[in-house]
Amino acid sequence: MIDTVFFDLDNTIFDFNKAEHIALAKTLEELGIPPSEETCTRYSVINLAQWKLLEKGVITRREVKLRRFRLLFEELGVPAAPEEAAARYESLLGIGHYFMDGAEELLQTLYGNYRLYLVTNGTAAVQKGRLESAQLQKYFEDIFISEEIGFNKPDIRYFESCFSRIPSFSRETSVIVGDSLTSDIQGGINAGIRTVWFHPEREASGTAGEEEAVRPDREIRKLMELPELLRNWDSAGRQ
Repeated sequence: MIDTVFFDLDNTIFDFNKAEHIALAKTLEELGIPPSEETCTRYSVINLAQWKLLEKGVITRREVKLRRFRLLFEELGVPAAPEEAAARYESLLGIGHYFMDGAEELLQTLYGNYRLYLVTNGTAAVQKGRLESAQLQKYFEDIFISEEIGFNKPDIRYFESCFSRIPSFSRETSVIVGDSLTSDIQGGINAGIRTVWFHPEREASGTAGEEEAVRPDREIRKLMELPELLRNWDSAGRQ
């Protein structure tokens, strides 16, 4: 039976989209740039593309932080400095937290019944600030932040580093839960553990491009579907 659960953080436990929108809007306002819905949406698209490049090892984390703003400002034709924007945004993003629906209830339900771990590609300072704000550390045996480990999901080296810090770890009794097919699910596949894709707003057939080849073991639309799935998923039940 499953005894170890790895959770992604952003858009799995925390509502990153909401936090991003609020922090970005404040950052743009402080720089004298109108935070229109169109501008914020465009930033999100650019930002996601940079994180995908990081997952592939094409660019560094520092380049992610700066490129997303440099590309946005170039499109907008504004002279704002990417370095200043990145610093302001990161500071604002690390303040406070917003939960995904059912996240707190889920952790309370699983705590004590499973060994829970957090696996995140997010920036260390930002993630630690939000975790402290939400007081989530009490639920997790350990928290693995890629910036501190030196590798990012889905790199097998990231997962091997995590596994090496877990007493009596077994791949056969472990599962990763996350919203990203290319980071969380592909990472779990690379690491040889079970995978659960959490996608509350996407159709099962709504993937495209390279994501089409990534097949999770299970899918859930609501976080509170997970406890029953884990209870009924025995060691021979992988598909």
